[in-house]
Amino acid sequence: MPKSIKIKGARQNNLKDINIEIPRDKMVVITGLSGSGKSSLAIDTIFAEGQRRYLESLNTYARQFLGKMDKPDLDYIEGLSPSIAIEQKPISKNPRSTVGTVTEIYDFLRLLFANIGVPHCPECGRNIEPLTSQELMESLVKTLEEGAKFRVLSPIIQRRKGEYEAVFKKLKRDGYVRVIVDGLEYNLDEEINLDKNKFHDIDVVIDRLIKKDSKSFKTRLTDALEQAGKLSEGLIKIWVVDKKPKTYSQDLFCPVCQISMPKIRPQLFSFNTPVGYCQKCNGLGTTYEFTREDCFQININQSMKAI
Repeated sequence: MPKSIKIKGARQNNLKDINIEIPRDKMVVITGLSGSGKSSLAIDTIFAEGQRRYLESLNTYARQFLGKMDKPDLDYIEGLSPSIAIEQKPISKNPRSTVGTVTEIYDFLRLLFANIGVPHCPECGRNIEPLTSQELMESLVKTLEEGAKFRVLSPIIQRRKGEYEAVFKKLKRDGYVRVIVDGLEYNLDEEINLDKNKFHDIDVVIDRLIKKDSKSFKTRLTDALEQAGKLSEGLIKIWVVDKKPKTYSQDLFCPVCQISMPKIRPQLFSFNTPVGYCQKCNGLGTTYEFTREDCFQININQSMKAI
């Protein structure tokens, strides 16, 4: 890895054959009088060349959406990696804003974590890997009680707004009979009216089973798990009667702790979306609760008003 960025013969805008060497892995500040070429060097030369090289590394299909960038006017530049530029903006007073969101570096970090991150189990810390339908079937056979009644569900919609009339019609055409919408079971022959401005969860009922120690049960369960995974891109719900549904993922699963995680995507690292934010604070980082002293003070004030 080179230790510096070397630029020779930079002539972009008002630069006059500038030769310069900038150390890497350090914070470097470019200063000067107005019109001396600070932006021409930093943005129109170094950043522009870094972005151009990055775009050229993409495939032809991706480049057609991003356009083409012209090479800046210079003799050569070496030691330069793909670059990003932080736009100068006024500080936002939004409670969800951070240094990362204001500078937009957060978007690059989410993309980085989603693509090269190595998932670990939050309980035991082991690396977790994809789970096959056969492995999930064997795990359920071990954990479910004999005679337990349960449903195999496919969660096709999770915390998303909409009415989903077209989705219900397609499911009916495909031969499905029942769905679970926001915790309530419906027959697809019924008229299901949803508020388009509210978040909804929709699970397709793939099969209703009773736990048995037989080969036919295992075969039927495996088929249901495979069908559920295909319909919802790897997510499967098991809803045992009188218990809370449990979600499994064919993408990530810890066989030791029986913990399942969805496929890693950028939205999971966003505290501004229901998919990624903390369910307790809704991504704000703070919660408001009454203390015993607050309750005591409220009672005193109410008593005084009554007097």
